[in-house]
Amino acid sequence: MYLYAKAVHIIFVVCWMAGLFYMVRLFIYHTEAKQQSENEYHILHKQFVLMERKLWWIIATPSMYLTIIAAAVMMHLNPAWWSQPWMHVKLTFVLGLIVYHFICQRIMFQLAGETSKWTSIKLRLWNELATVLLFAIVFTVVLKSAINWIYGVVGLVLFAVMLMIAVKIYKKIREKSN
Repeated sequence: MYLYAKAVHIIFVVCWMAGLFYMVRLFIYHTEAKQQSENEYHILHKQFVLMERKLWWIIATPSMYLTIIAAAVMMHLNPAWWSQPWMHVKLTFVLGLIVYHFICQRIMFQLAGETSKWTSIKLRLWNELATVLLFAIVFTVVLKSAINWIYGVVGLVLFAVMLMIAVKIYKKIREKSN
């Protein structure tokens, strides 16, 4: 039973993360659509609202709940994990990912209601947080260490900073060529 729960857990973690990554990408495109003409924006806005809603309620949110249910089954079948320090660290990161999920839901509602204050740059940075949390969770689980995950996350954060600098440089080059 444990291996079935583990397989289901891994499958739905992948689905959940894919949903979160794509959702924030849609938020970025949705936000950037405001630069179009009013008529074009109106059409794009309706399409983005539809796409975001379907992705959220058909893939991302059910995957989150199925991930949590499969994890609860695994924890029930292996209660010794509750006493492992690395598991406490992992669960803290998972809690952060759940909070991230519901903040994304709020952003989705704000974009649908046209009240979002998020810029595309801030959303790009926001997207990196999910990646950092994913790396931290995976490193913690694989290394089964409450400390060693830090090295992988620090490397990822440095990579993300370099990537964001590259994005800003590319944006400036693109703006100059227009």
